Amino acid sequence: MEPYTAALILAACAAGSAAGCLTGLFPGIHVNTLASLALAAYPAAEPLLSSLGGPQCAPLAASSFLVSAAVTHSFLDFVPSVFLGAPGPDEAMSVLPGHRLLMEGRGMAAVRAAAAGSLIGSAAAVALAVPFRLLMAGGMEGVVSSLTASVVLFTVLATLICGRGLRRAAWAAALMGTSGLLGIACMSGGIPSGGALGEGTLLFPLLSGLFGMPALLSPKKGARTPPQRDEPGGPSAAAPGLKGVLVGCVAGWYPGVTATSGAALASTVSPERSPEGFIALTASIGTVTAVFSLVALSVSGSGRSGVAMAVRDIAGAEALSSDAGWLCAMLACVAVSSAIGYAATIAAGRAMSRMASGADASKANRCAAAIVASLVLLLTGPWGLAVLAVATVVGSVPQAAGVDRVPLAGCLLVPVLLSCLGASV
Repeated sequence: MEPYTAALILAACAAGSAAGCLTGLFPGIHVNTLASLALAAYPAAEPLLSSLGGPQCAPLAASSFLVSAAVTHSFLDFVPSVFLGAPGPDEAMSVLPGHRLLMEGRGMAAVRAAAAGSLIGSAAAVALAVPFRLLMAGGMEGVVSSLTASVVLFTVLATLICGRGLRRAAWAAALMGTSGLLGIACMSGGIPSGGALGEGTLLFPLLSGLFGMPALLSPKKGARTPPQRDEPGGPSAAAPGLKGVLVGCVAGWYPGVTATSGAALASTVSPERSPEGFIALTASIGTVTAVFSLVALSVSGSGRSGVAMAVRDIAGAEALSSDAGWLCAMLACVAVSSAIGYAATIAAGRAMSRMASGADASKANRCAAAIVASLVLLLTGPWGLAVLAVATVVGSVPQAAGVDRVPLAGCLLVPVLLSCLGASV
């Protein structure tokens, strides 16, 4: 690779990382939205990029921008989930453990666990990407892809049996069915989702209601957020991070098996005892998913995420599957953006900890809930607010009934399972 080309890719990587920091810290703005904007702007930017480094550099630079943004986003999006209770599709399951640590004065422990888990997942995914690609390109792709429905069905069944005993199993089935119906309604396209800031995704109010708002609305009046302390030497994130790598490989390959679904499966098969461990597990899954969607793209030319599909449209499916150098360049961007994402996550967590330290918990949580509701209205309109309200009611049931929240992942699992079985959603 020419030095000038490498410099252009590095600049695109830095710009993408900066954009990923913004989307990660701004609740409701998913990196897929950024990918859609970048795809729309690419025809206008292509002549400029080509003039800087040649015709081949334009798609490479644009791909580097998007990949770096996706990876950095996977680090930073845990910060608003901990301090605002506003989760995205990849960290919905970690909201309650993060909020619990915040109310113990250890919000930074949650942030550090998420940053460490994402970094472990990123490093492992980069190391495994090329061998995994060679294995899939060597004939395993067809075998693995044929198991999609079975993998999703297994995830659903494992989530249903997460609670032992007839009562818990009945609640698990009811919660999965109800959240699944909500997921189908939000993904079917039948509910309008336009707001003042454009066409947002209904997954934002759905996941915020199921996993975030109940925690924000539960503290007793007069409670205060404890002074926050930063303890760098917390529990090791290595074991849960590596466990997340295994689950992330599945989530990154199979379309529709999200990080939230993977976290639900992992918490059922091999539960983490500490909140830090669970957060590190979930963070690792999210980052590995982002990286392995690139591997799937380079093998089959099919996208497993909005970013991957945008990269495919920019670079071309045939070029991605035939040019091994493209994947190596993207993995280099993953490494650089991971370092940036880790540092930015720690810095953002410290800033949010200072603001949260000693604040009136009930007022702070009402303010956070108001921020989430306002963003929902701006991004998805009044129908999004309705989804948020209904999802909040459903999300409050597990705490009131004294059962696990894991089956609420049915909001994503049930629509995917129906799609795999050939039903239209």
